[in-house]
Parts: sequence; structure tokens; C-alpha cells
Amino acid sequence: MRRIFAALIFLLLPQLSIAQDRANTILVLDASGSMWGQIDGVNKIVIARQVITDLLQSIPDDQNLGLTVYGHRSRGDCADIESVVPPGPGTRDAIAAAVAAINPKGKTPMTDAVVAAAEELRYTEERATVILISDGIETCNPDPCAAARALEAAGVDFTINVVGFDITDAEAMRQLQCLADETGGLLRSASNATEFLAALTEVMTAPEPAPDPAPDPVPVAPVLASVTLTAVLDDDVRTPFPDPLTWTLTGGQTPVSIPETGNVATVDIGLGTFEVTATSAVDLSTGTQAFTVVGNDAIAVTVIMPVALPLASIDAPEQAPAGSTILVNWTGPDDNLDNIEVGLPGDPAYLSFTYTRDGNPAAVILPGQPGTYELRYKLNDAVILATRTITVIEAPVQLTAPDSAPIGSTIDVGWTGPAAPLDNIELGRVGDTGYIDFAYVTEGNPVQIIMPGEPGLYELRYRFRDRDTLVTRPITGVAADLSLSAPDAAPAGSTIDVTWAGPDAELDNIQVGAVGDTGYLEYAYTESGNPVRLVLPAQPGTYELRYRFRDIENILIRPIEVTPATFDISAPDQAPAGSVLSVGWTGPNAALDNIEIGKPGEGYIAYSYVTDGNPLSLQMPTEPGSYELRYKFRDREIIATRMIQITAVTAQLLAAPAVVAGADVTIGWDGPNNGVDYIAIGLPGDADYVSYAPVSAGNPLTLVAPTIPGTYEIRYMSGDTIVTTIPLAVTGP
Repeated sequence: MRRIFAALIFLLLPQLSIAQDRANTILVLDASGSMWGQIDGVNKIVIARQVITDLLQSIPDDQNLGLTVYGHRSRGDCADIESVVPPGPGTRDAIAAAVAAINPKGKTPMTDAVVAAAEELRYTEERATVILISDGIETCNPDPCAAARALEAAGVDFTINVVGFDITDAEAMRQLQCLADETGGLLRSASNATEFLAALTEVMTAPEPAPDPAPDPVPVAPVLASVTLTAVLDDDVRTPFPDPLTWTLTGGQTPVSIPETGNVATVDIGLGTFEVTATSAVDLSTGTQAFTVVGNDAIAVTVIMPVALPLASIDAPEQAPAGSTILVNWTGPDDNLDNIEVGLPGDPAYLSFTYTRDGNPAAVILPGQPGTYELRYKLNDAVILATRTITVIEAPVQLTAPDSAPIGSTIDVGWTGPAAPLDNIELGRVGDTGYIDFAYVTEGNPVQIIMPGEPGLYELRYRFRDRDTLVTRPITGVAADLSLSAPDAAPAGSTIDVTWAGPDAELDNIQVGAVGDTGYLEYAYTESGNPVRLVLPAQPGTYELRYRFRDIENILIRPIEVTPATFDISAPDQAPAGSVLSVGWTGPNAALDNIEIGKPGEGYIAYSYVTDGNPLSLQMPTEPGSYELRYKFRDREIIATRMIQITAVTAQLLAAPAVVAGADVTIGWDGPNNGVDYIAIGLPGDADYVSYAPVSAGNPLTLVAPTIPGTYEIRYMSGDTIVTTIPLAVTGP
């Protein structure tokens, strides 16, 4: 994907070069929780990080550019808006680093984020552009359109350009369109990474609208707006906040006090950007919301208050051995996804967990490394309700095995360790994270491990939960007795005895193949005996015999010469169609060897295995023509052929020319009388038949006439071939 971005940016360089004359700009990035959604298997925030980072490299360094982010620090907080990088020249690297570190969490206060960015750009004094990247609907400010109109009215030359990323909600798209339209900006939508890059590039390089002509000065009267403040719970229905509140208002030109204490308050204030905080008189929980007054229109501001979390507790030992399973008693709501997890203090990632629905106490597996950890009660796998520290102390982990063992041999490895699910003992090369063989500790103590097929220094490892290596032990693979004994030369297609010495591990086999080719032509497992029986190739030449260890690697190779052999087929030059022919042969007589007949260059029509005898009987085709007899070695390779002409056969039929529908028809015949011959009644030109009987049924034989009157024909058939026909009239009763 990066190559695609690089190519697009290269094509866009001429456009980006004009940025040095542009207005001061702030990029406003949506970091709400929905940015964890995926497009083509990639999180949207990951795509946004990469696109923005790559595009920044092509923006002139003297461009005044800043970054504002919302929804990235806390859940359910409409005031979670932060100016991460103030606008100025030379900010590309700082913005790239900040974007790379963003992890979406919260709500979507995009309107107030745009207002905050406009204030930071001093939009009432200088040209200013806000570029908004959003993937969802406003969840905090009730009227983005009104805010955009107010910004446009108060700004010197203010523009909002918008990139809607993966927007499927019609109301969300309407809001974004309104932000752009009210300020003379652009809205571009994108549904994948490539479209996102193109859209962001276009809005960053779009020509700026000409500034409005300066209006004639008019007297300015003091402006006061009636602001209604409402506090609601952060739940699905936005329930009015039930507890008494105190209200605090900051910002603007003059301090304002709010004496009211309910979940609704009203205050008249002048122009400016403000922040209102509501504080519960019961539990001192707070909610904060920023807003801007740009005219005397009445404004409604909603402050989102956190929903009180349920109570929970954890009771567990103060310390326990690494890798051990402890029992954790808990109290809590026990919702469907509630769980008890363990992790490092301050790190949101978990190392193991157990759902509360699985029982109380909960069985939790501790980490494999000693240290101080944290047990947590997690509500719906999202919110931590209770924590408790636990000290993980060192536990005995040990491996017992010989210091060396012959390559390919099976060794016993004793172990001491946690015996947690997926714990295993593995064998690998020193310094290599991969393994060569392994066994789960649940298979017993000791477990059995197969040594590699190549001498050298290796290591045994205790793998905790197949994730962490707790202890290692070196072991040396030493050379073992390996040999292959076989003739130096043997005829093509012959079967030879190969005596071997080797590990005889599972899947070990002796195979023959072309020199230097990794594929094999024939093989036999060592478990089938010693010596093994091996069929040689049918083509003469130099080949190699191999001892294949565990069917993974060749640990011994020796050459063998395959000498020419005679392969032949003896048969008449011609035979009647459909007849059974006696065919003699000379060949390897290996398993699956057969003699077949077919058209040259085509598949077979009939075949017989050479184990059926010599000569063997082979059914000839029923259609006259030139055919090919073939010796098929191992049913894979044609090693001998002979042409044969199949001649036409004749036949005669004798029957009454007309019969009543459904009556018996007596038919006399004279023909080849082959095993595939039969008499049938059918419609002329139709390959199907109404009734039939093999000629072996007698002469004459009896068929039942069709039940529908009409003109039919009686056929002498040899397989699918019509040898002769006579007409048959079928009349009504």
C-alpha cells in the first residue's frame, strides 16, 4: 500500500508546491472510537496515520500548519479536544509523530473542534483554513450548520474543507456538507485508502475562495445571546441528569456567574468562546462542553455527564509463582463480557483473562515472568471497575535431557514448569526463533522430542503458553550411522531392494528422483521394512536414492544408474470393432501397470492391468478407425505403443414391419455377438431408446414395443455404435 501512496504523492507534487502561499491551516483529525473500524481488513485510524504521514513529506516546510485532535484521550467526553501541534512553519515532523501516536477512544465533538481550531487561527483577524477529517456524525453539538454560518460571518476569510472517510450515514454526510457549504469549502468523500489520499490531497491544494469585499463600517451594538445549558447522562437515551448541579462558565471577555443548580440553566452572555462545567453535588462527577457565541441567536448547549459505574471488587493472593493459576474472588455486575484480567500496571494490554461468567472464583493464569502486575475487573471488556496488585515471584522451571544425542533419534525430555494450557517443549537452532520439533507438556513427563537430521548445536526450550520461553537447555546433535545399500545399476522400471540404516522416525522414507531435483519419482516408507522395495523410473539415466528424514530433509544421497530395458506390446494389426483381443506385453510389471487402448493423443477407451495375465484380454472400441495400444507404467507414463486398426462389423435384423403399441416384438439377429452388443428400439435420429436387451438374451429375443404409435427403428448396437437398423411401425390398438 505504501508504494501506491508514494506513486500518487509523486504525481501530486506540482499541486502541493503552491502551499507556501496558502492561509494558516489546522488539520482537525477525528480520533473517536469509530476510527477503529476496518476497511479491507485495515483499521481506519491506521490508514489515516499512513496517508497523513506520507502526504506531509510533500508539503513545503514553510507552510503554516497545525494539528487539532478530538476523541483521543477519554471515552464519553465532549470536551476531549486538544491542539496537539500549534500552527506554524516547520511542523511536518511534529504532526507526523503526533498522528502516529493517536489511539481513538471517545465521542465526536467535531463542530466544537472546528470552532477551537478557528479560534487558534485567529480567524476573525487573519485568513484561516480548517481541514476536517471525520468518519461519523456529530455526537456533542446539536447544530453544526449554525456554527459554520456563525464562523463564516465572523471570519476575515475563513474556509472549512472536509474529507468524509467511510461515511454511510445520510445525516452525517449532510452535516459535513453543511460545514463545507456554509464557509465556501470543499467536501470530498473516500471509501478506501487510495480515495482517502486523493481526497485529502485535493482539499489541501484547493484554490482558496476570493475574500469577500470589505463591508462598509456600521455601528456595532453590544451583542448578548441567550444560552440554555442542559446536563444529560451519557447513556443511549440521554436521560436528564438526576442530581443537583453547580455550573461554572469560563472564557469570553467578562466573567459570568450562574446561580442555578438544576440540570437546566439559562444565561445571557456576549461574543466569544466559552467552556461550561457542570459538577454533581452528590458524587462530584463533572462534564465539560466548549461552545462559541458569534451572534445574538439563542444557543442550546448540552453537557454530557458520566453514568455512575457499578461497584466491583477483587480478592486474590498478594503473591504467587510465575505461570501459576490462581483463584480470584470477585464482586461486580457480571455482564456478558465482564472479565478478570492481569496485565502490567499502567498498560491497557492484558496478558491473560477469564470471563466472570465462567465462575466465582475465577481461575486466572499469571504471567511467566516475575514482577509486579495488576489484576483488573473489566466491565464489558471496556471499563476497569476495580484493580489489585499482585507480585509474581520466580517459579522453578527446568529441563532434563542428555547433553548430546544422535541426529534423528528420539530423546526423553523431563520438565518442571507451570503446565499451563499450550505449554510445550520445543527444539530449535540456537539463536533462531523457529522450532524443529515440539511436544505439549500435557503429553506426559518426560515428553518425547525427535532430534534434527543434521549434526550441530541446538537448544531445548520450555515455552509458556506457546508465547514466552522460560528456560533453555543446549543439546548437541551428533552424527549417526546412515547408509543406503542398493545396486549401482538396474533396468528401467525394475523393482530393487534398498537396505538402509537411519533414524527410522515417523514419515522417514527412501525415495528415488532426478539428480538435483527436489521432487521424487517413487518412494517407500522405512516402516515398511528393511530392505524396502523401490520401483525405478522407466526412463534410463542417472538418478539418486535418498534417505528422507521425517519427509522434510534429505540426510543421505547415493547415485544409481537406470539402464535401458525392453518394453513392447504384441497384438494383431487389426481387430473387429467391439471384439475382445488377446494382447501380449513385455514391461516392468510394476503395481498399477496396464495396457490401454485409445485414439492417438486422446484418453483411453478401455484398459486391463498387466496382473490380469500375459497375454491379457482387452475390449476393443466399437467404432472403426485407427487406435493406439499403450503400455502405461504405474498408470502414469506411456512407455510403449502399437497402432491397431479397428474394422467395421456387420449385422442383420429380422422382425415384423409393424406391431401394435405395447405389444411384444420378436427379433431375430445375426451379428458379431460381442459382450457389448445389444438390440434396442428407438426413434430415428434419437440416441436414446425405448426398450433394449443384450444379444446374450437369446436369438430371437423379445422386446416390448413403444406405447405411443409412430415410426421407430430396431437397432443392432455394439456399445454406443449403431451397426444396422430396420424400420418398425407402431400402430394404435
